[in-house]
Amino acid sequence: MSAAARCARRPWTALALAGALLLAPLATVRAAQEGAAAPPKVLRYAFRVAETGFDPAKITDLYSRMITPHIFEGLYTYDHLARPARLKPLTAAGDPEHSEDYKTWTVRLRPGIYFADDPAFKGRKRELVAEDYVYSLKRFADPAVGSPVWSEVEEMGLLGLAEYRDAVRKSGRPFDYGRPIEGLRALDRYTLQFRLRETRPRFIQTLAQSDLYGAVAREVMEAYPGASMEHPVGTGPFVLKQWRRSSLIVLERNPGYRERYYDQEVQPGADDAEGRALQERFRGRRLPMVDRVEVSIIEENQPRWLSFLAGEYDLLERVPEDFIQQAMPQGRVAPNLAKKGVQGWRTLTSDVLFTVFNMEDPVVGGTTPDKVALRRAIGLALDVDREIRQARRGQAIPAQSLYMPNTSGYDSAFKSEMSDFDPARARALLDLYGYVDKDGDGWRDQPDGAPLVIETLTTPDAFQRQIDEIWQKNLAAIGLKLRFKAGKWPENLKAMRGGHYMVWSLATSASKPDGQDSLARMYSGQIGGQNFARLRLPEVDALYEQASHLPDGPERDAVFLQTKRIATAYMPYKYRGHRFLTDLAQPQLKGYRRPLFWQNWWEYVDIVAPATAAP
Repeated sequence: MSAAARCARRPWTALALAGALLLAPLATVRAAQEGAAAPPKVLRYAFRVAETGFDPAKITDLYSRMITPHIFEGLYTYDHLARPARLKPLTAAGDPEHSEDYKTWTVRLRPGIYFADDPAFKGRKRELVAEDYVYSLKRFADPAVGSPVWSEVEEMGLLGLAEYRDAVRKSGRPFDYGRPIEGLRALDRYTLQFRLRETRPRFIQTLAQSDLYGAVAREVMEAYPGASMEHPVGTGPFVLKQWRRSSLIVLERNPGYRERYYDQEVQPGADDAEGRALQERFRGRRLPMVDRVEVSIIEENQPRWLSFLAGEYDLLERVPEDFIQQAMPQGRVAPNLAKKGVQGWRTLTSDVLFTVFNMEDPVVGGTTPDKVALRRAIGLALDVDREIRQARRGQAIPAQSLYMPNTSGYDSAFKSEMSDFDPARARALLDLYGYVDKDGDGWRDQPDGAPLVIETLTTPDAFQRQIDEIWQKNLAAIGLKLRFKAGKWPENLKAMRGGHYMVWSLATSASKPDGQDSLARMYSGQIGGQNFARLRLPEVDALYEQASHLPDGPERDAVFLQTKRIATAYMPYKYRGHRFLTDLAQPQLKGYRRPLFWQNWWEYVDIVAPATAAP
């Protein structure tokens, strides 16, 4: 840390320096004033899970996707202060144009947007053009890239893209990025046209995911073959300066970033007092307001909590459940923290906690009555209320379905078996379908007499161990033996993506207001992508297609309701809860507001000197 930065963090040092200057000759004082540079504004906080990399076409995990939208920019984004969510142009010059049947979309780019400087551009200033978005989307289709998000891009229905991908796979030839694709065209330097196979009324919401669909430059990809995960170059407000994998990520302000201003970017509602106060405070400020962001990786809860209390971090994003009572009892900042100026926010987030069963696994998978009974019995045996009350310290509400708060398909009044805790009914189901103790060892066996062991992936951290202990007691109470297979989160994710697992418990967050993404977790076209369970049900596939093409309204709501009932009946996922996330900030951090769906917020916050950091 520089001397100037230490002064900004330690007011007593600044006072000592000021006293010394008072005793110095006037000329010396003037020289110090003229030569002194303002200390950089540095935002510091810690992730609870390690990232995997920064190539938008190759990532799916939340923590990598929290980095990428600060480097790359999509065509559209969300108004940062608007509640409910509202789309707005980012690199686009205005709203998209679409045909009456929503099958053709035209977007015009704003001229004068440039990529961050990089040796790949050989000294020239590289402007963002329509062809960059064409290239970026084609990368998802290139078999050599191996994008885990290809299934979502395929679902866009861009005419000719999937067909060309299949041809490349069959022929073994390299993907030709210069080959015209009917559904993905640059009409001129600044105009994009998308042509879709089917009606997609909400197509533009997909393009607003800058974490995935931000523009990359072909020159950069070709200049660093095999290094796309560690060499991101975009048009966004920040550039990657340092990366120690699973340890430290450092981004700095993009010196060539275009002029964007806070009051141009946010429009809170009339009844949103917090949003209006933020808008008033930062009116006229150019974005981004901080110079540098340093993100550490601290997987254990206690060290992350103690580091924040020690003032090492400006933000404690997602206060560990273990420390909620010390941080915000009854939803209010604890008095000892409030005296120090610590700020707090508690938000019911657009996410869902769930347990996923591998439907291709010979023990827990399949759609025959006995396999369905086993999964439902496990679901009924899990004491979700206890998990929320004890392990999560009350920081969640029980989930009733796959759909998340703030998205279409979610209904707070809907009730299902998902939230039921009924060990007696679980035991009855297992007895009925032949899952009984056949060898007298005290544990249930499979109907054919083979040993029955439920193996679940887990992570080796203290918080997860609390949940694992509840799980083990719950399943032991109905006679099921549970075995844990511990691994780092990225390793478990890779195993799940490949279908090499039996059971895993994790969470996912919504990336847009449309509930279609939640439904994708049961759509066979998303196996290897969002369909973690690898479920194949023709009935669900038909409903997914129907929901894709229907406009928002009662008919589409009825489709969502039917999918909720099917999900409960077959139980490929046990949906357990929607979390309250609590964030704490030191007094010097100003402007923080947890986004609903988007991940970019660093450009909207400021770090102020301690002397002016009063709330």
